[in-house]
Amino acid sequence: MMDWLRDNVWAAWLTIAAVLGLAELASLDFTLLMLAAGALTAAGVAAFFPGLLWLQIVVGLITAAAMLGAIRPMIVRKIHHGTELKTGSAHIIGRTGTVVKEIHPDGGGSIRLGGELWTARPYDEISTIAPGTRVEVMHIDGATAVVYPVGEPLHHQLDLPEPTQDPKPSDPPQS
Repeated sequence: MMDWLRDNVWAAWLTIAAVLGLAELASLDFTLLMLAAGALTAAGVAAFFPGLLWLQIVVGLITAAAMLGAIRPMIVRKIHHGTELKTGSAHIIGRTGTVVKEIHPDGGGSIRLGGELWTARPYDEISTIAPGTRVEVMHIDGATAVVYPVGEPLHHQLDLPEPTQDPKPSDPPQS
């Protein structure tokens, strides 16, 4: 057994690389994958220099360290900083649809959005939107799309207090 292992060290390194690669499937951290790459390069060195175990170990460690220091951070950044996956009704916000049934502030309207019918109400709560009008979904309220006509300036009325007279400057404190 030891004679076979001494003559086939490359097979031992390949086995280590395969085990580390399979273990990576459970962790999904890319650390074990980088170590598997080091074991794979050690297997390559073992194929050419079967008697130099120290060289195989050094090359494998240098490769694994380089992969952990340079390649893994790039992979992790690419995976974790991609576009956010929108699920549920959040993927509807910002999309445009067409009014099918007139939309009133008191509800009852509907729009066609990507082949689906959605109940809808106007965003500014005072507009009536006619059938055939292109609208953008501003947000979703329960199962109702809150929409505004595309291309029109936003006339959302805020409940702000009426402006009062300018305040008079206060007298400086007396000493």
